[in-house]
Amino acid sequence: MTIEELHKHFLSFKLVSTDTRNITKNSIFFALKGDNFNGNKYAKEALTKGATLAIVEEEEFATEAKIILVEDVLTTLQQLANYHRNYCNAKIISITGSNGKTTTKELIHAVLSKKYKTIATKGNLNNHIGVPLTLLSIKEDTEIAVVEMGANHKKEIAFLCTIAEPDFGYITNFGKAHLEGFGSVAGVIEGKSELYSFLTTNKKHVFLNADDPIQKEKLSNYIQKFGFSQDQKEYYNINLISANPFVSIKVENSIIQSKLIGAYNFTNCCAAIIIGKYFSIALPLIKEAIANYTPENNRSQIIKKEGLKIILDAYNANPTSMKAALENFNGIEDENKILFLGDMFELGNSSALEHQNIADLAESLNFKAVYLIGENFDQTKTPFKTFKSFDGLKTFLEKNNLPEKASLLIKGSRGMALERILNFL
Repeated sequence: MTIEELHKHFLSFKLVSTDTRNITKNSIFFALKGDNFNGNKYAKEALTKGATLAIVEEEEFATEAKIILVEDVLTTLQQLANYHRNYCNAKIISITGSNGKTTTKELIHAVLSKKYKTIATKGNLNNHIGVPLTLLSIKEDTEIAVVEMGANHKKEIAFLCTIAEPDFGYITNFGKAHLEGFGSVAGVIEGKSELYSFLTTNKKHVFLNADDPIQKEKLSNYIQKFGFSQDQKEYYNINLISANPFVSIKVENSIIQSKLIGAYNFTNCCAAIIIGKYFSIALPLIKEAIANYTPENNRSQIIKKEGLKIILDAYNANPTSMKAALENFNGIEDENKILFLGDMFELGNSSALEHQNIADLAESLNFKAVYLIGENFDQTKTPFKTFKSFDGLKTFLEKNNLPEKASLLIKGSRGMALERILNFL
């Protein structure tokens, strides 16, 4: 079966599945393989549960006409996604960067949805599987698709661009994330800039934060760009008014009050504003979209619990985002500020140094108490109480009460699952 033939079949219901545990009726099942699973074994089960076709790469499982044998299932999924992307008329905006990708993507989606039929990456399905699934969710009436792209090695963004073929792109920032894979911050810049390379080579449009010297330098000679700045007159002017704790923005003669905490979310809002302006969305609608956006999924959520004001930012962490979160939290007006920090993952040889740097930064700031959780933080030299595992923290919290009134910041990498702290407060 050719990709064109497979796509004709796909158009009947426009559904795909990759997991028989939650198979979607009338979908095409792609039998993906991983280190710990083999979807080929479940092809027949997928058909029993309602799939119309199953795509496999192991001949022994191609036992009936509805089970299609291909050379590589993942490649077939990616090729189908690219074919569908070009079949549809939707414009593709790709988002990458070290921090803030998902929040920026959701803000852009909220703004563009005020005028256009828009879809966006669900959650953080932003890798070599997630990007194809996002593209395959584009409907024939979709006008704009906002596609998040993640990477932890060089060449991954370049590869995702060959699948999505974006018409527009924005890089949130370049930070100390996934250093284990990228090797260094220079490697991060090179890897994330692969989006720029695709867009500029193909004469596509680029959005940029002109106050980021890296972005400004890399796009200095490129014409098809639209950027924002707090003080450079040649770019669209947007200013941060305050972030104590919520981000307040001045744009033109209007004030936008967001529900996002931390100055680090200012540029995420700016990206949504300039992209909205580029697509001719009226400023009052842009303002409404940003003001009504409420973060969730452990991303800078504000939770009030029995006198405690909790900033739950436990979705992910790296040295850059951790530093920004600590500095922002330090600026919040409260005498009782308590930190719960979990390990940062994928830092490779830089791990010990970066964890020590964060511990030192926390010591230099004005916090009532600091608790460090995880094997990496447990090895730092610090006056703070450390816990090698979450279980140690759990035992401590069960025996010790926090102040009746306090502000808490909970931040760590996803694998630390620090949102569990809420159960013991």
